[in-house]
Amino acid sequence: MKFSRGLTALILTLVFQTTLTAEYLYKDDVVNNPKFNEEVNKLGKEVYEKTGISIKLVMIRDLPHTMDITQYEEEIMKDFTKPTILLTFAELNSQVNITVNESSLYKHFNRNQVLSPVASSAQALVIAIFYSDNFETFKSLLQDSGGTILPLLGSKAKSGEITSKYASAMFNGYIDVARQVAESKGVTLDIGTGKSSVYVMLAVKVLFYGVLLMALVMYIRKKLYKRRNK
Repeated sequence: MKFSRGLTALILTLVFQTTLTAEYLYKDDVVNNPKFNEEVNKLGKEVYEKTGISIKLVMIRDLPHTMDITQYEEEIMKDFTKPTILLTFAELNSQVNITVNESSLYKHFNRNQVLSPVASSAQALVIAIFYSDNFETFKSLLQDSGGTILPLLGSKAKSGEITSKYASAMFNGYIDVARQVAESKGVTLDIGTGKSSVYVMLAVKVLFYGVLLMALVMYIRKKLYKRRNK
């Protein structure tokens, strides 16, 4: 079967473009936004060029039926030989995870902090006060803060803005890991240093504290009511 030069050139172009877009946003079945793709790949490229560490992002609709998210990441990691940090989001499974192909990479970023469901230390303190039943639990809850993915994923979104929320949450976490890796290597990033993610997290915190304040007022009123009736 003979191919024309034009068709051969088109095939090579498509293959080359696919390789480029799959560099750091390794797989995306969820957002499918060219701008999102571009931003992740630009930041990933800069981090790798300055630190030698590759940060990959995978966003899938559903995990294979025979795998949990850890097993799925282990399979993907077989494709990488360079030092790689892998962020994975499975939409229908409501799961997020971060893993590495070299255990020494964990020293360059705080995995527990990035994946914490709590956005700030103040929020962690309030949660610790309300939900701890002993001092050990209190200390554990107090230390669990600074999350940059789950607080955004857990926030409400209007109809039609769900994928935007997913993109914001995962890119926020991607930026967080990238900044920590760069800082550990003593380099400064030019891309991804804007304050947009900070503003997003601020909005989440304001919403949280508003709801928390209402809950606190209702709790105090309930206690006072019981005390008066006694």
